[in-house]
Amino acid sequence: MSKPTANWEKVGDKFYRRIELYRNIFDTDLELENYNVVGAPYSGAVAIYRDEDKIHAYRGTQAAKSSIDVYSCAGTLIRRINWDKGSIKGLGWSEDEKLLVVTEDGTVRCYYDLQGDFVPFTLGHGADEHGVQSCRFWSSGFVALLGNNHLISVSRYDEPRPKLLAIPPPDPVVSWAIIPPAYSLSRSVEVILAIGTTLYVVDATDAEDRDFTAGPFRHISVSPRGEFLAFYTDDGKVWVVSGDWSEKLSEYNSRAKTVPKDMQWCGSNAVVLAWEDEVHLIGPRSVATKFYYDAWVHLLPDVDGLRLLTNDVCEYLQKVPDETEEVFRLGSETPAANLLEASNLLDQKSPKADDLIQLIRPSLAGAVDTCVKAAGHEYNIHWQKSLLKAASFGKSVLDLYSSDDFVDMCETLRVLNAVRFYEIGLPLSYNQFKRLTPEKLISRLTNRHEYLLALRISEYLHLPTDKIHVHWAQQKVRVSTADEASICNLIFRKLHGKPGVSFEEIARTAYDEGRVRLATELLNYEPRAGKQVPLLLGMKEDTIALDKAIESGDTDLIYHVLLHLRKKLPLASFFRVINSRPVATALVESSAWYQDKEVLKDLYYQDDRRLDGSNLLLSEALSATDLPASLDKLKLASKYLQDSKDYAFHRQQLDDAAKLLRMQETFEKDLNSNPGTSSANPSSSVSPGNSSFIGLSANETVFHLLRQSHTKRAQKIISEFRIPEKTAAWLKLRALVSARHWTELEELSKQKKSPIGWEPFFNEVLAAGNTRVASAFVPKCTGLTVAERVEMWMKCGLVVKAGEEAFRAKDRGLLEEVRGRASGSAAVEVERLVGLLPVGRR
Repeated sequence: MSKPTANWEKVGDKFYRRIELYRNIFDTDLELENYNVVGAPYSGAVAIYRDEDKIHAYRGTQAAKSSIDVYSCAGTLIRRINWDKGSIKGLGWSEDEKLLVVTEDGTVRCYYDLQGDFVPFTLGHGADEHGVQSCRFWSSGFVALLGNNHLISVSRYDEPRPKLLAIPPPDPVVSWAIIPPAYSLSRSVEVILAIGTTLYVVDATDAEDRDFTAGPFRHISVSPRGEFLAFYTDDGKVWVVSGDWSEKLSEYNSRAKTVPKDMQWCGSNAVVLAWEDEVHLIGPRSVATKFYYDAWVHLLPDVDGLRLLTNDVCEYLQKVPDETEEVFRLGSETPAANLLEASNLLDQKSPKADDLIQLIRPSLAGAVDTCVKAAGHEYNIHWQKSLLKAASFGKSVLDLYSSDDFVDMCETLRVLNAVRFYEIGLPLSYNQFKRLTPEKLISRLTNRHEYLLALRISEYLHLPTDKIHVHWAQQKVRVSTADEASICNLIFRKLHGKPGVSFEEIARTAYDEGRVRLATELLNYEPRAGKQVPLLLGMKEDTIALDKAIESGDTDLIYHVLLHLRKKLPLASFFRVINSRPVATALVESSAWYQDKEVLKDLYYQDDRRLDGSNLLLSEALSATDLPASLDKLKLASKYLQDSKDYAFHRQQLDDAAKLLRMQETFEKDLNSNPGTSSANPSSSVSPGNSSFIGLSANETVFHLLRQSHTKRAQKIISEFRIPEKTAAWLKLRALVSARHWTELEELSKQKKSPIGWEPFFNEVLAAGNTRVASAFVPKCTGLTVAERVEMWMKCGLVVKAGEEAFRAKDRGLLEEVRGRASGSAAVEVERLVGLLPVGRR
């Protein structure tokens, strides 16, 4: 096994290494020099498309068709996107591996799953008129340069809102680059334009000339975190300046006669120039080294290094990590290097192993940590195992050591080795994996249809697997040619009981694919009605959606479906749908009662609910402020019931109500226009012109008429509406008391008989405060006991009368009680009555 240092190159005081990831990448017939190659971040997919500015050899009509081919880093074709939508002026990747394609007319397609599905949008701002010249991308957005030098920025792909930046000078742009918002001083995207011999920095508000006079600059490159800028001048020099433009850090003279085809940063440590088959790696202080290839080489920058891609090989160029250098550097005497040597001696059963361990004992914990980290940075499994074995040996010697980092690294390396495998083609470095996160790695595997590996990694790392299962099912729906029942059964059998699986997402995919029946069947397995119903409505399965909403018991969801149906269907059809569903009918009825009573009338009419319809009209009649309208409503309410014998009583009551209203209208007109007809009784406190009869009940009408001494009219109401004799007597009593018609009440007391007895007269008059008139009714209360009549006399203040009542009853005890409550002359008279009773009589 070759040493890890075999592929190291020293550049100044730093080491760089080229790691061969894969060999035999592309077919030799693929002329990679005639293609533009763009790599996704975090060692993601590689997209290639034909360079339209170069001449190609004709290879038949099929080969002549334009396409965007998406490969893994190992050269496995993931997807071929046929392209006939115009000239491509920008191709880039987002951080989550979305492919962005920008055409000359400003149309953008965002391919979000590596499978050809996309979301389109347009740039606007004159892009279709002036044309897009080129684009520069960052992790979540891009900037497009138009033919008139205008710059359009899109900061988010999920909610694209193209924004025009400040207007730069109109002179031709030699080269340009962007500083992402996360690393710019203004916290918005900044564009560096090489125009003429100087540089401009353009942001949302200003285009500033930086007064660089060494141009024209053929290439501009920004380091991954924006802390350094690199410029390639027309005379073959590379300038590196600080991100704030305050300091020129280095200058390298390539002495090249031709301009390199590309210039990129290798991490944040070095700049790489690439010609056709020659690469210059420029480190700090202008120290450089050169690499040569047998074919055209493409540079694919990444967060911590640079991929070098040719037809034959894919390599990764990066600065040697500090931990790796500490362990493997030739002549290293660090504790970590000695620990690795001790581990090797232990394998050889050499006693020197213990001597080395004792030598580094004070620094052993740090050495273990360094070996663990160095293992993470290694791509070779042999050296991973060697470093982890050394770390294991070292921590076994320590008395106290937390093994969490060691265990985590073992798990991480198992995952990294699995995805780096040739068939998968995701050569993630340890730093890339930590920045990408395991969840996004699972998402990338899922988009590549590597479901088994994704599931195993998820289970190994204790991550949820529901999205993997759903993606598998969606793909099965898209590509399977089996009948729909078989597909549904297969999906249910595979996913039944899996936590978090959403059958609604699978059903939506089936519907998008035109498989409506399959979508409906799949939705039957979705337990959440809130997920089922919206999709069913979108599928125009309205009745099924309504049934599902009713089954859920969620009234808001039912209302949502009903509102949708009400807008979509004619009223008669809407009623037919809800007629067989009592819950839906009840909800429509309750909401219509407050919001749309016309719909409620139609509902009652459609369902032949005569009494409900009549009651609704009655309620409107009662609330109407206009008398003719109220009478019309009552007439309609009565008409609703005319063909049904079951509601004869109800109809009679409605007719009576209308009759009462008409009589009240007559009273209103007659009495208000003829005030002279009112009672001449001066004690009346009611003016006939200030009372309204309309809307009163029959009893109330009688009461008001009697109160105003319109006895004949009151009697007419009593006879017309068959008001019982006792009720009429009560009404008359209370009306006379209310009007203080004491004379008429006294006349009533002379009558022999009352339908309600005489005690109510006494109580009502006494409550009105007239004890004189009230006392006239005491003798007529013959049905009461002596004690009750005595109490009535006492309430009227007639103590002597109370005593006489007790005397006539010869009740000595009751008489003595009256004597106890008497005073003054009344007490003398009562005392006399007491003396007249024989002693011992009660």
